[in-house]
Amino acid sequence: MKKLLVVCGAGHATSTIAVAKVKEWLAKEGLENQVQIVQSKIADELNRIDDYDAVISTTIVPDSIKAKVINGLGLLTGMGADQIYEEVRERLGV
Repeated sequence: MKKLLVVCGAGHATSTIAVAKVKEWLAKEGLENQVQIVQSKIADELNRIDDYDAVISTTIVPDSIKAKVINGLGLLTGMGADQIYEEVRERLGV
């Protein structure tokens, strides 16, 4: 099973919205049983970022991990959400 981390600044508000949208997309694609989603705040995950196959963030992330993180703001606005899903699919290999 692939591991997807979804983070925001506090691990409550915007990451909850992003998780809901990703779960809906995974179900629509028939992938819900292939991906485990973990929701957290960015500060708690900095040292564990390599434990995940893909990371979506709705907040600013340190430069040291930027290359590993998918900017998830489009999940909140709806603009560019399809591109985010494609990048998640690519990184998860599903």
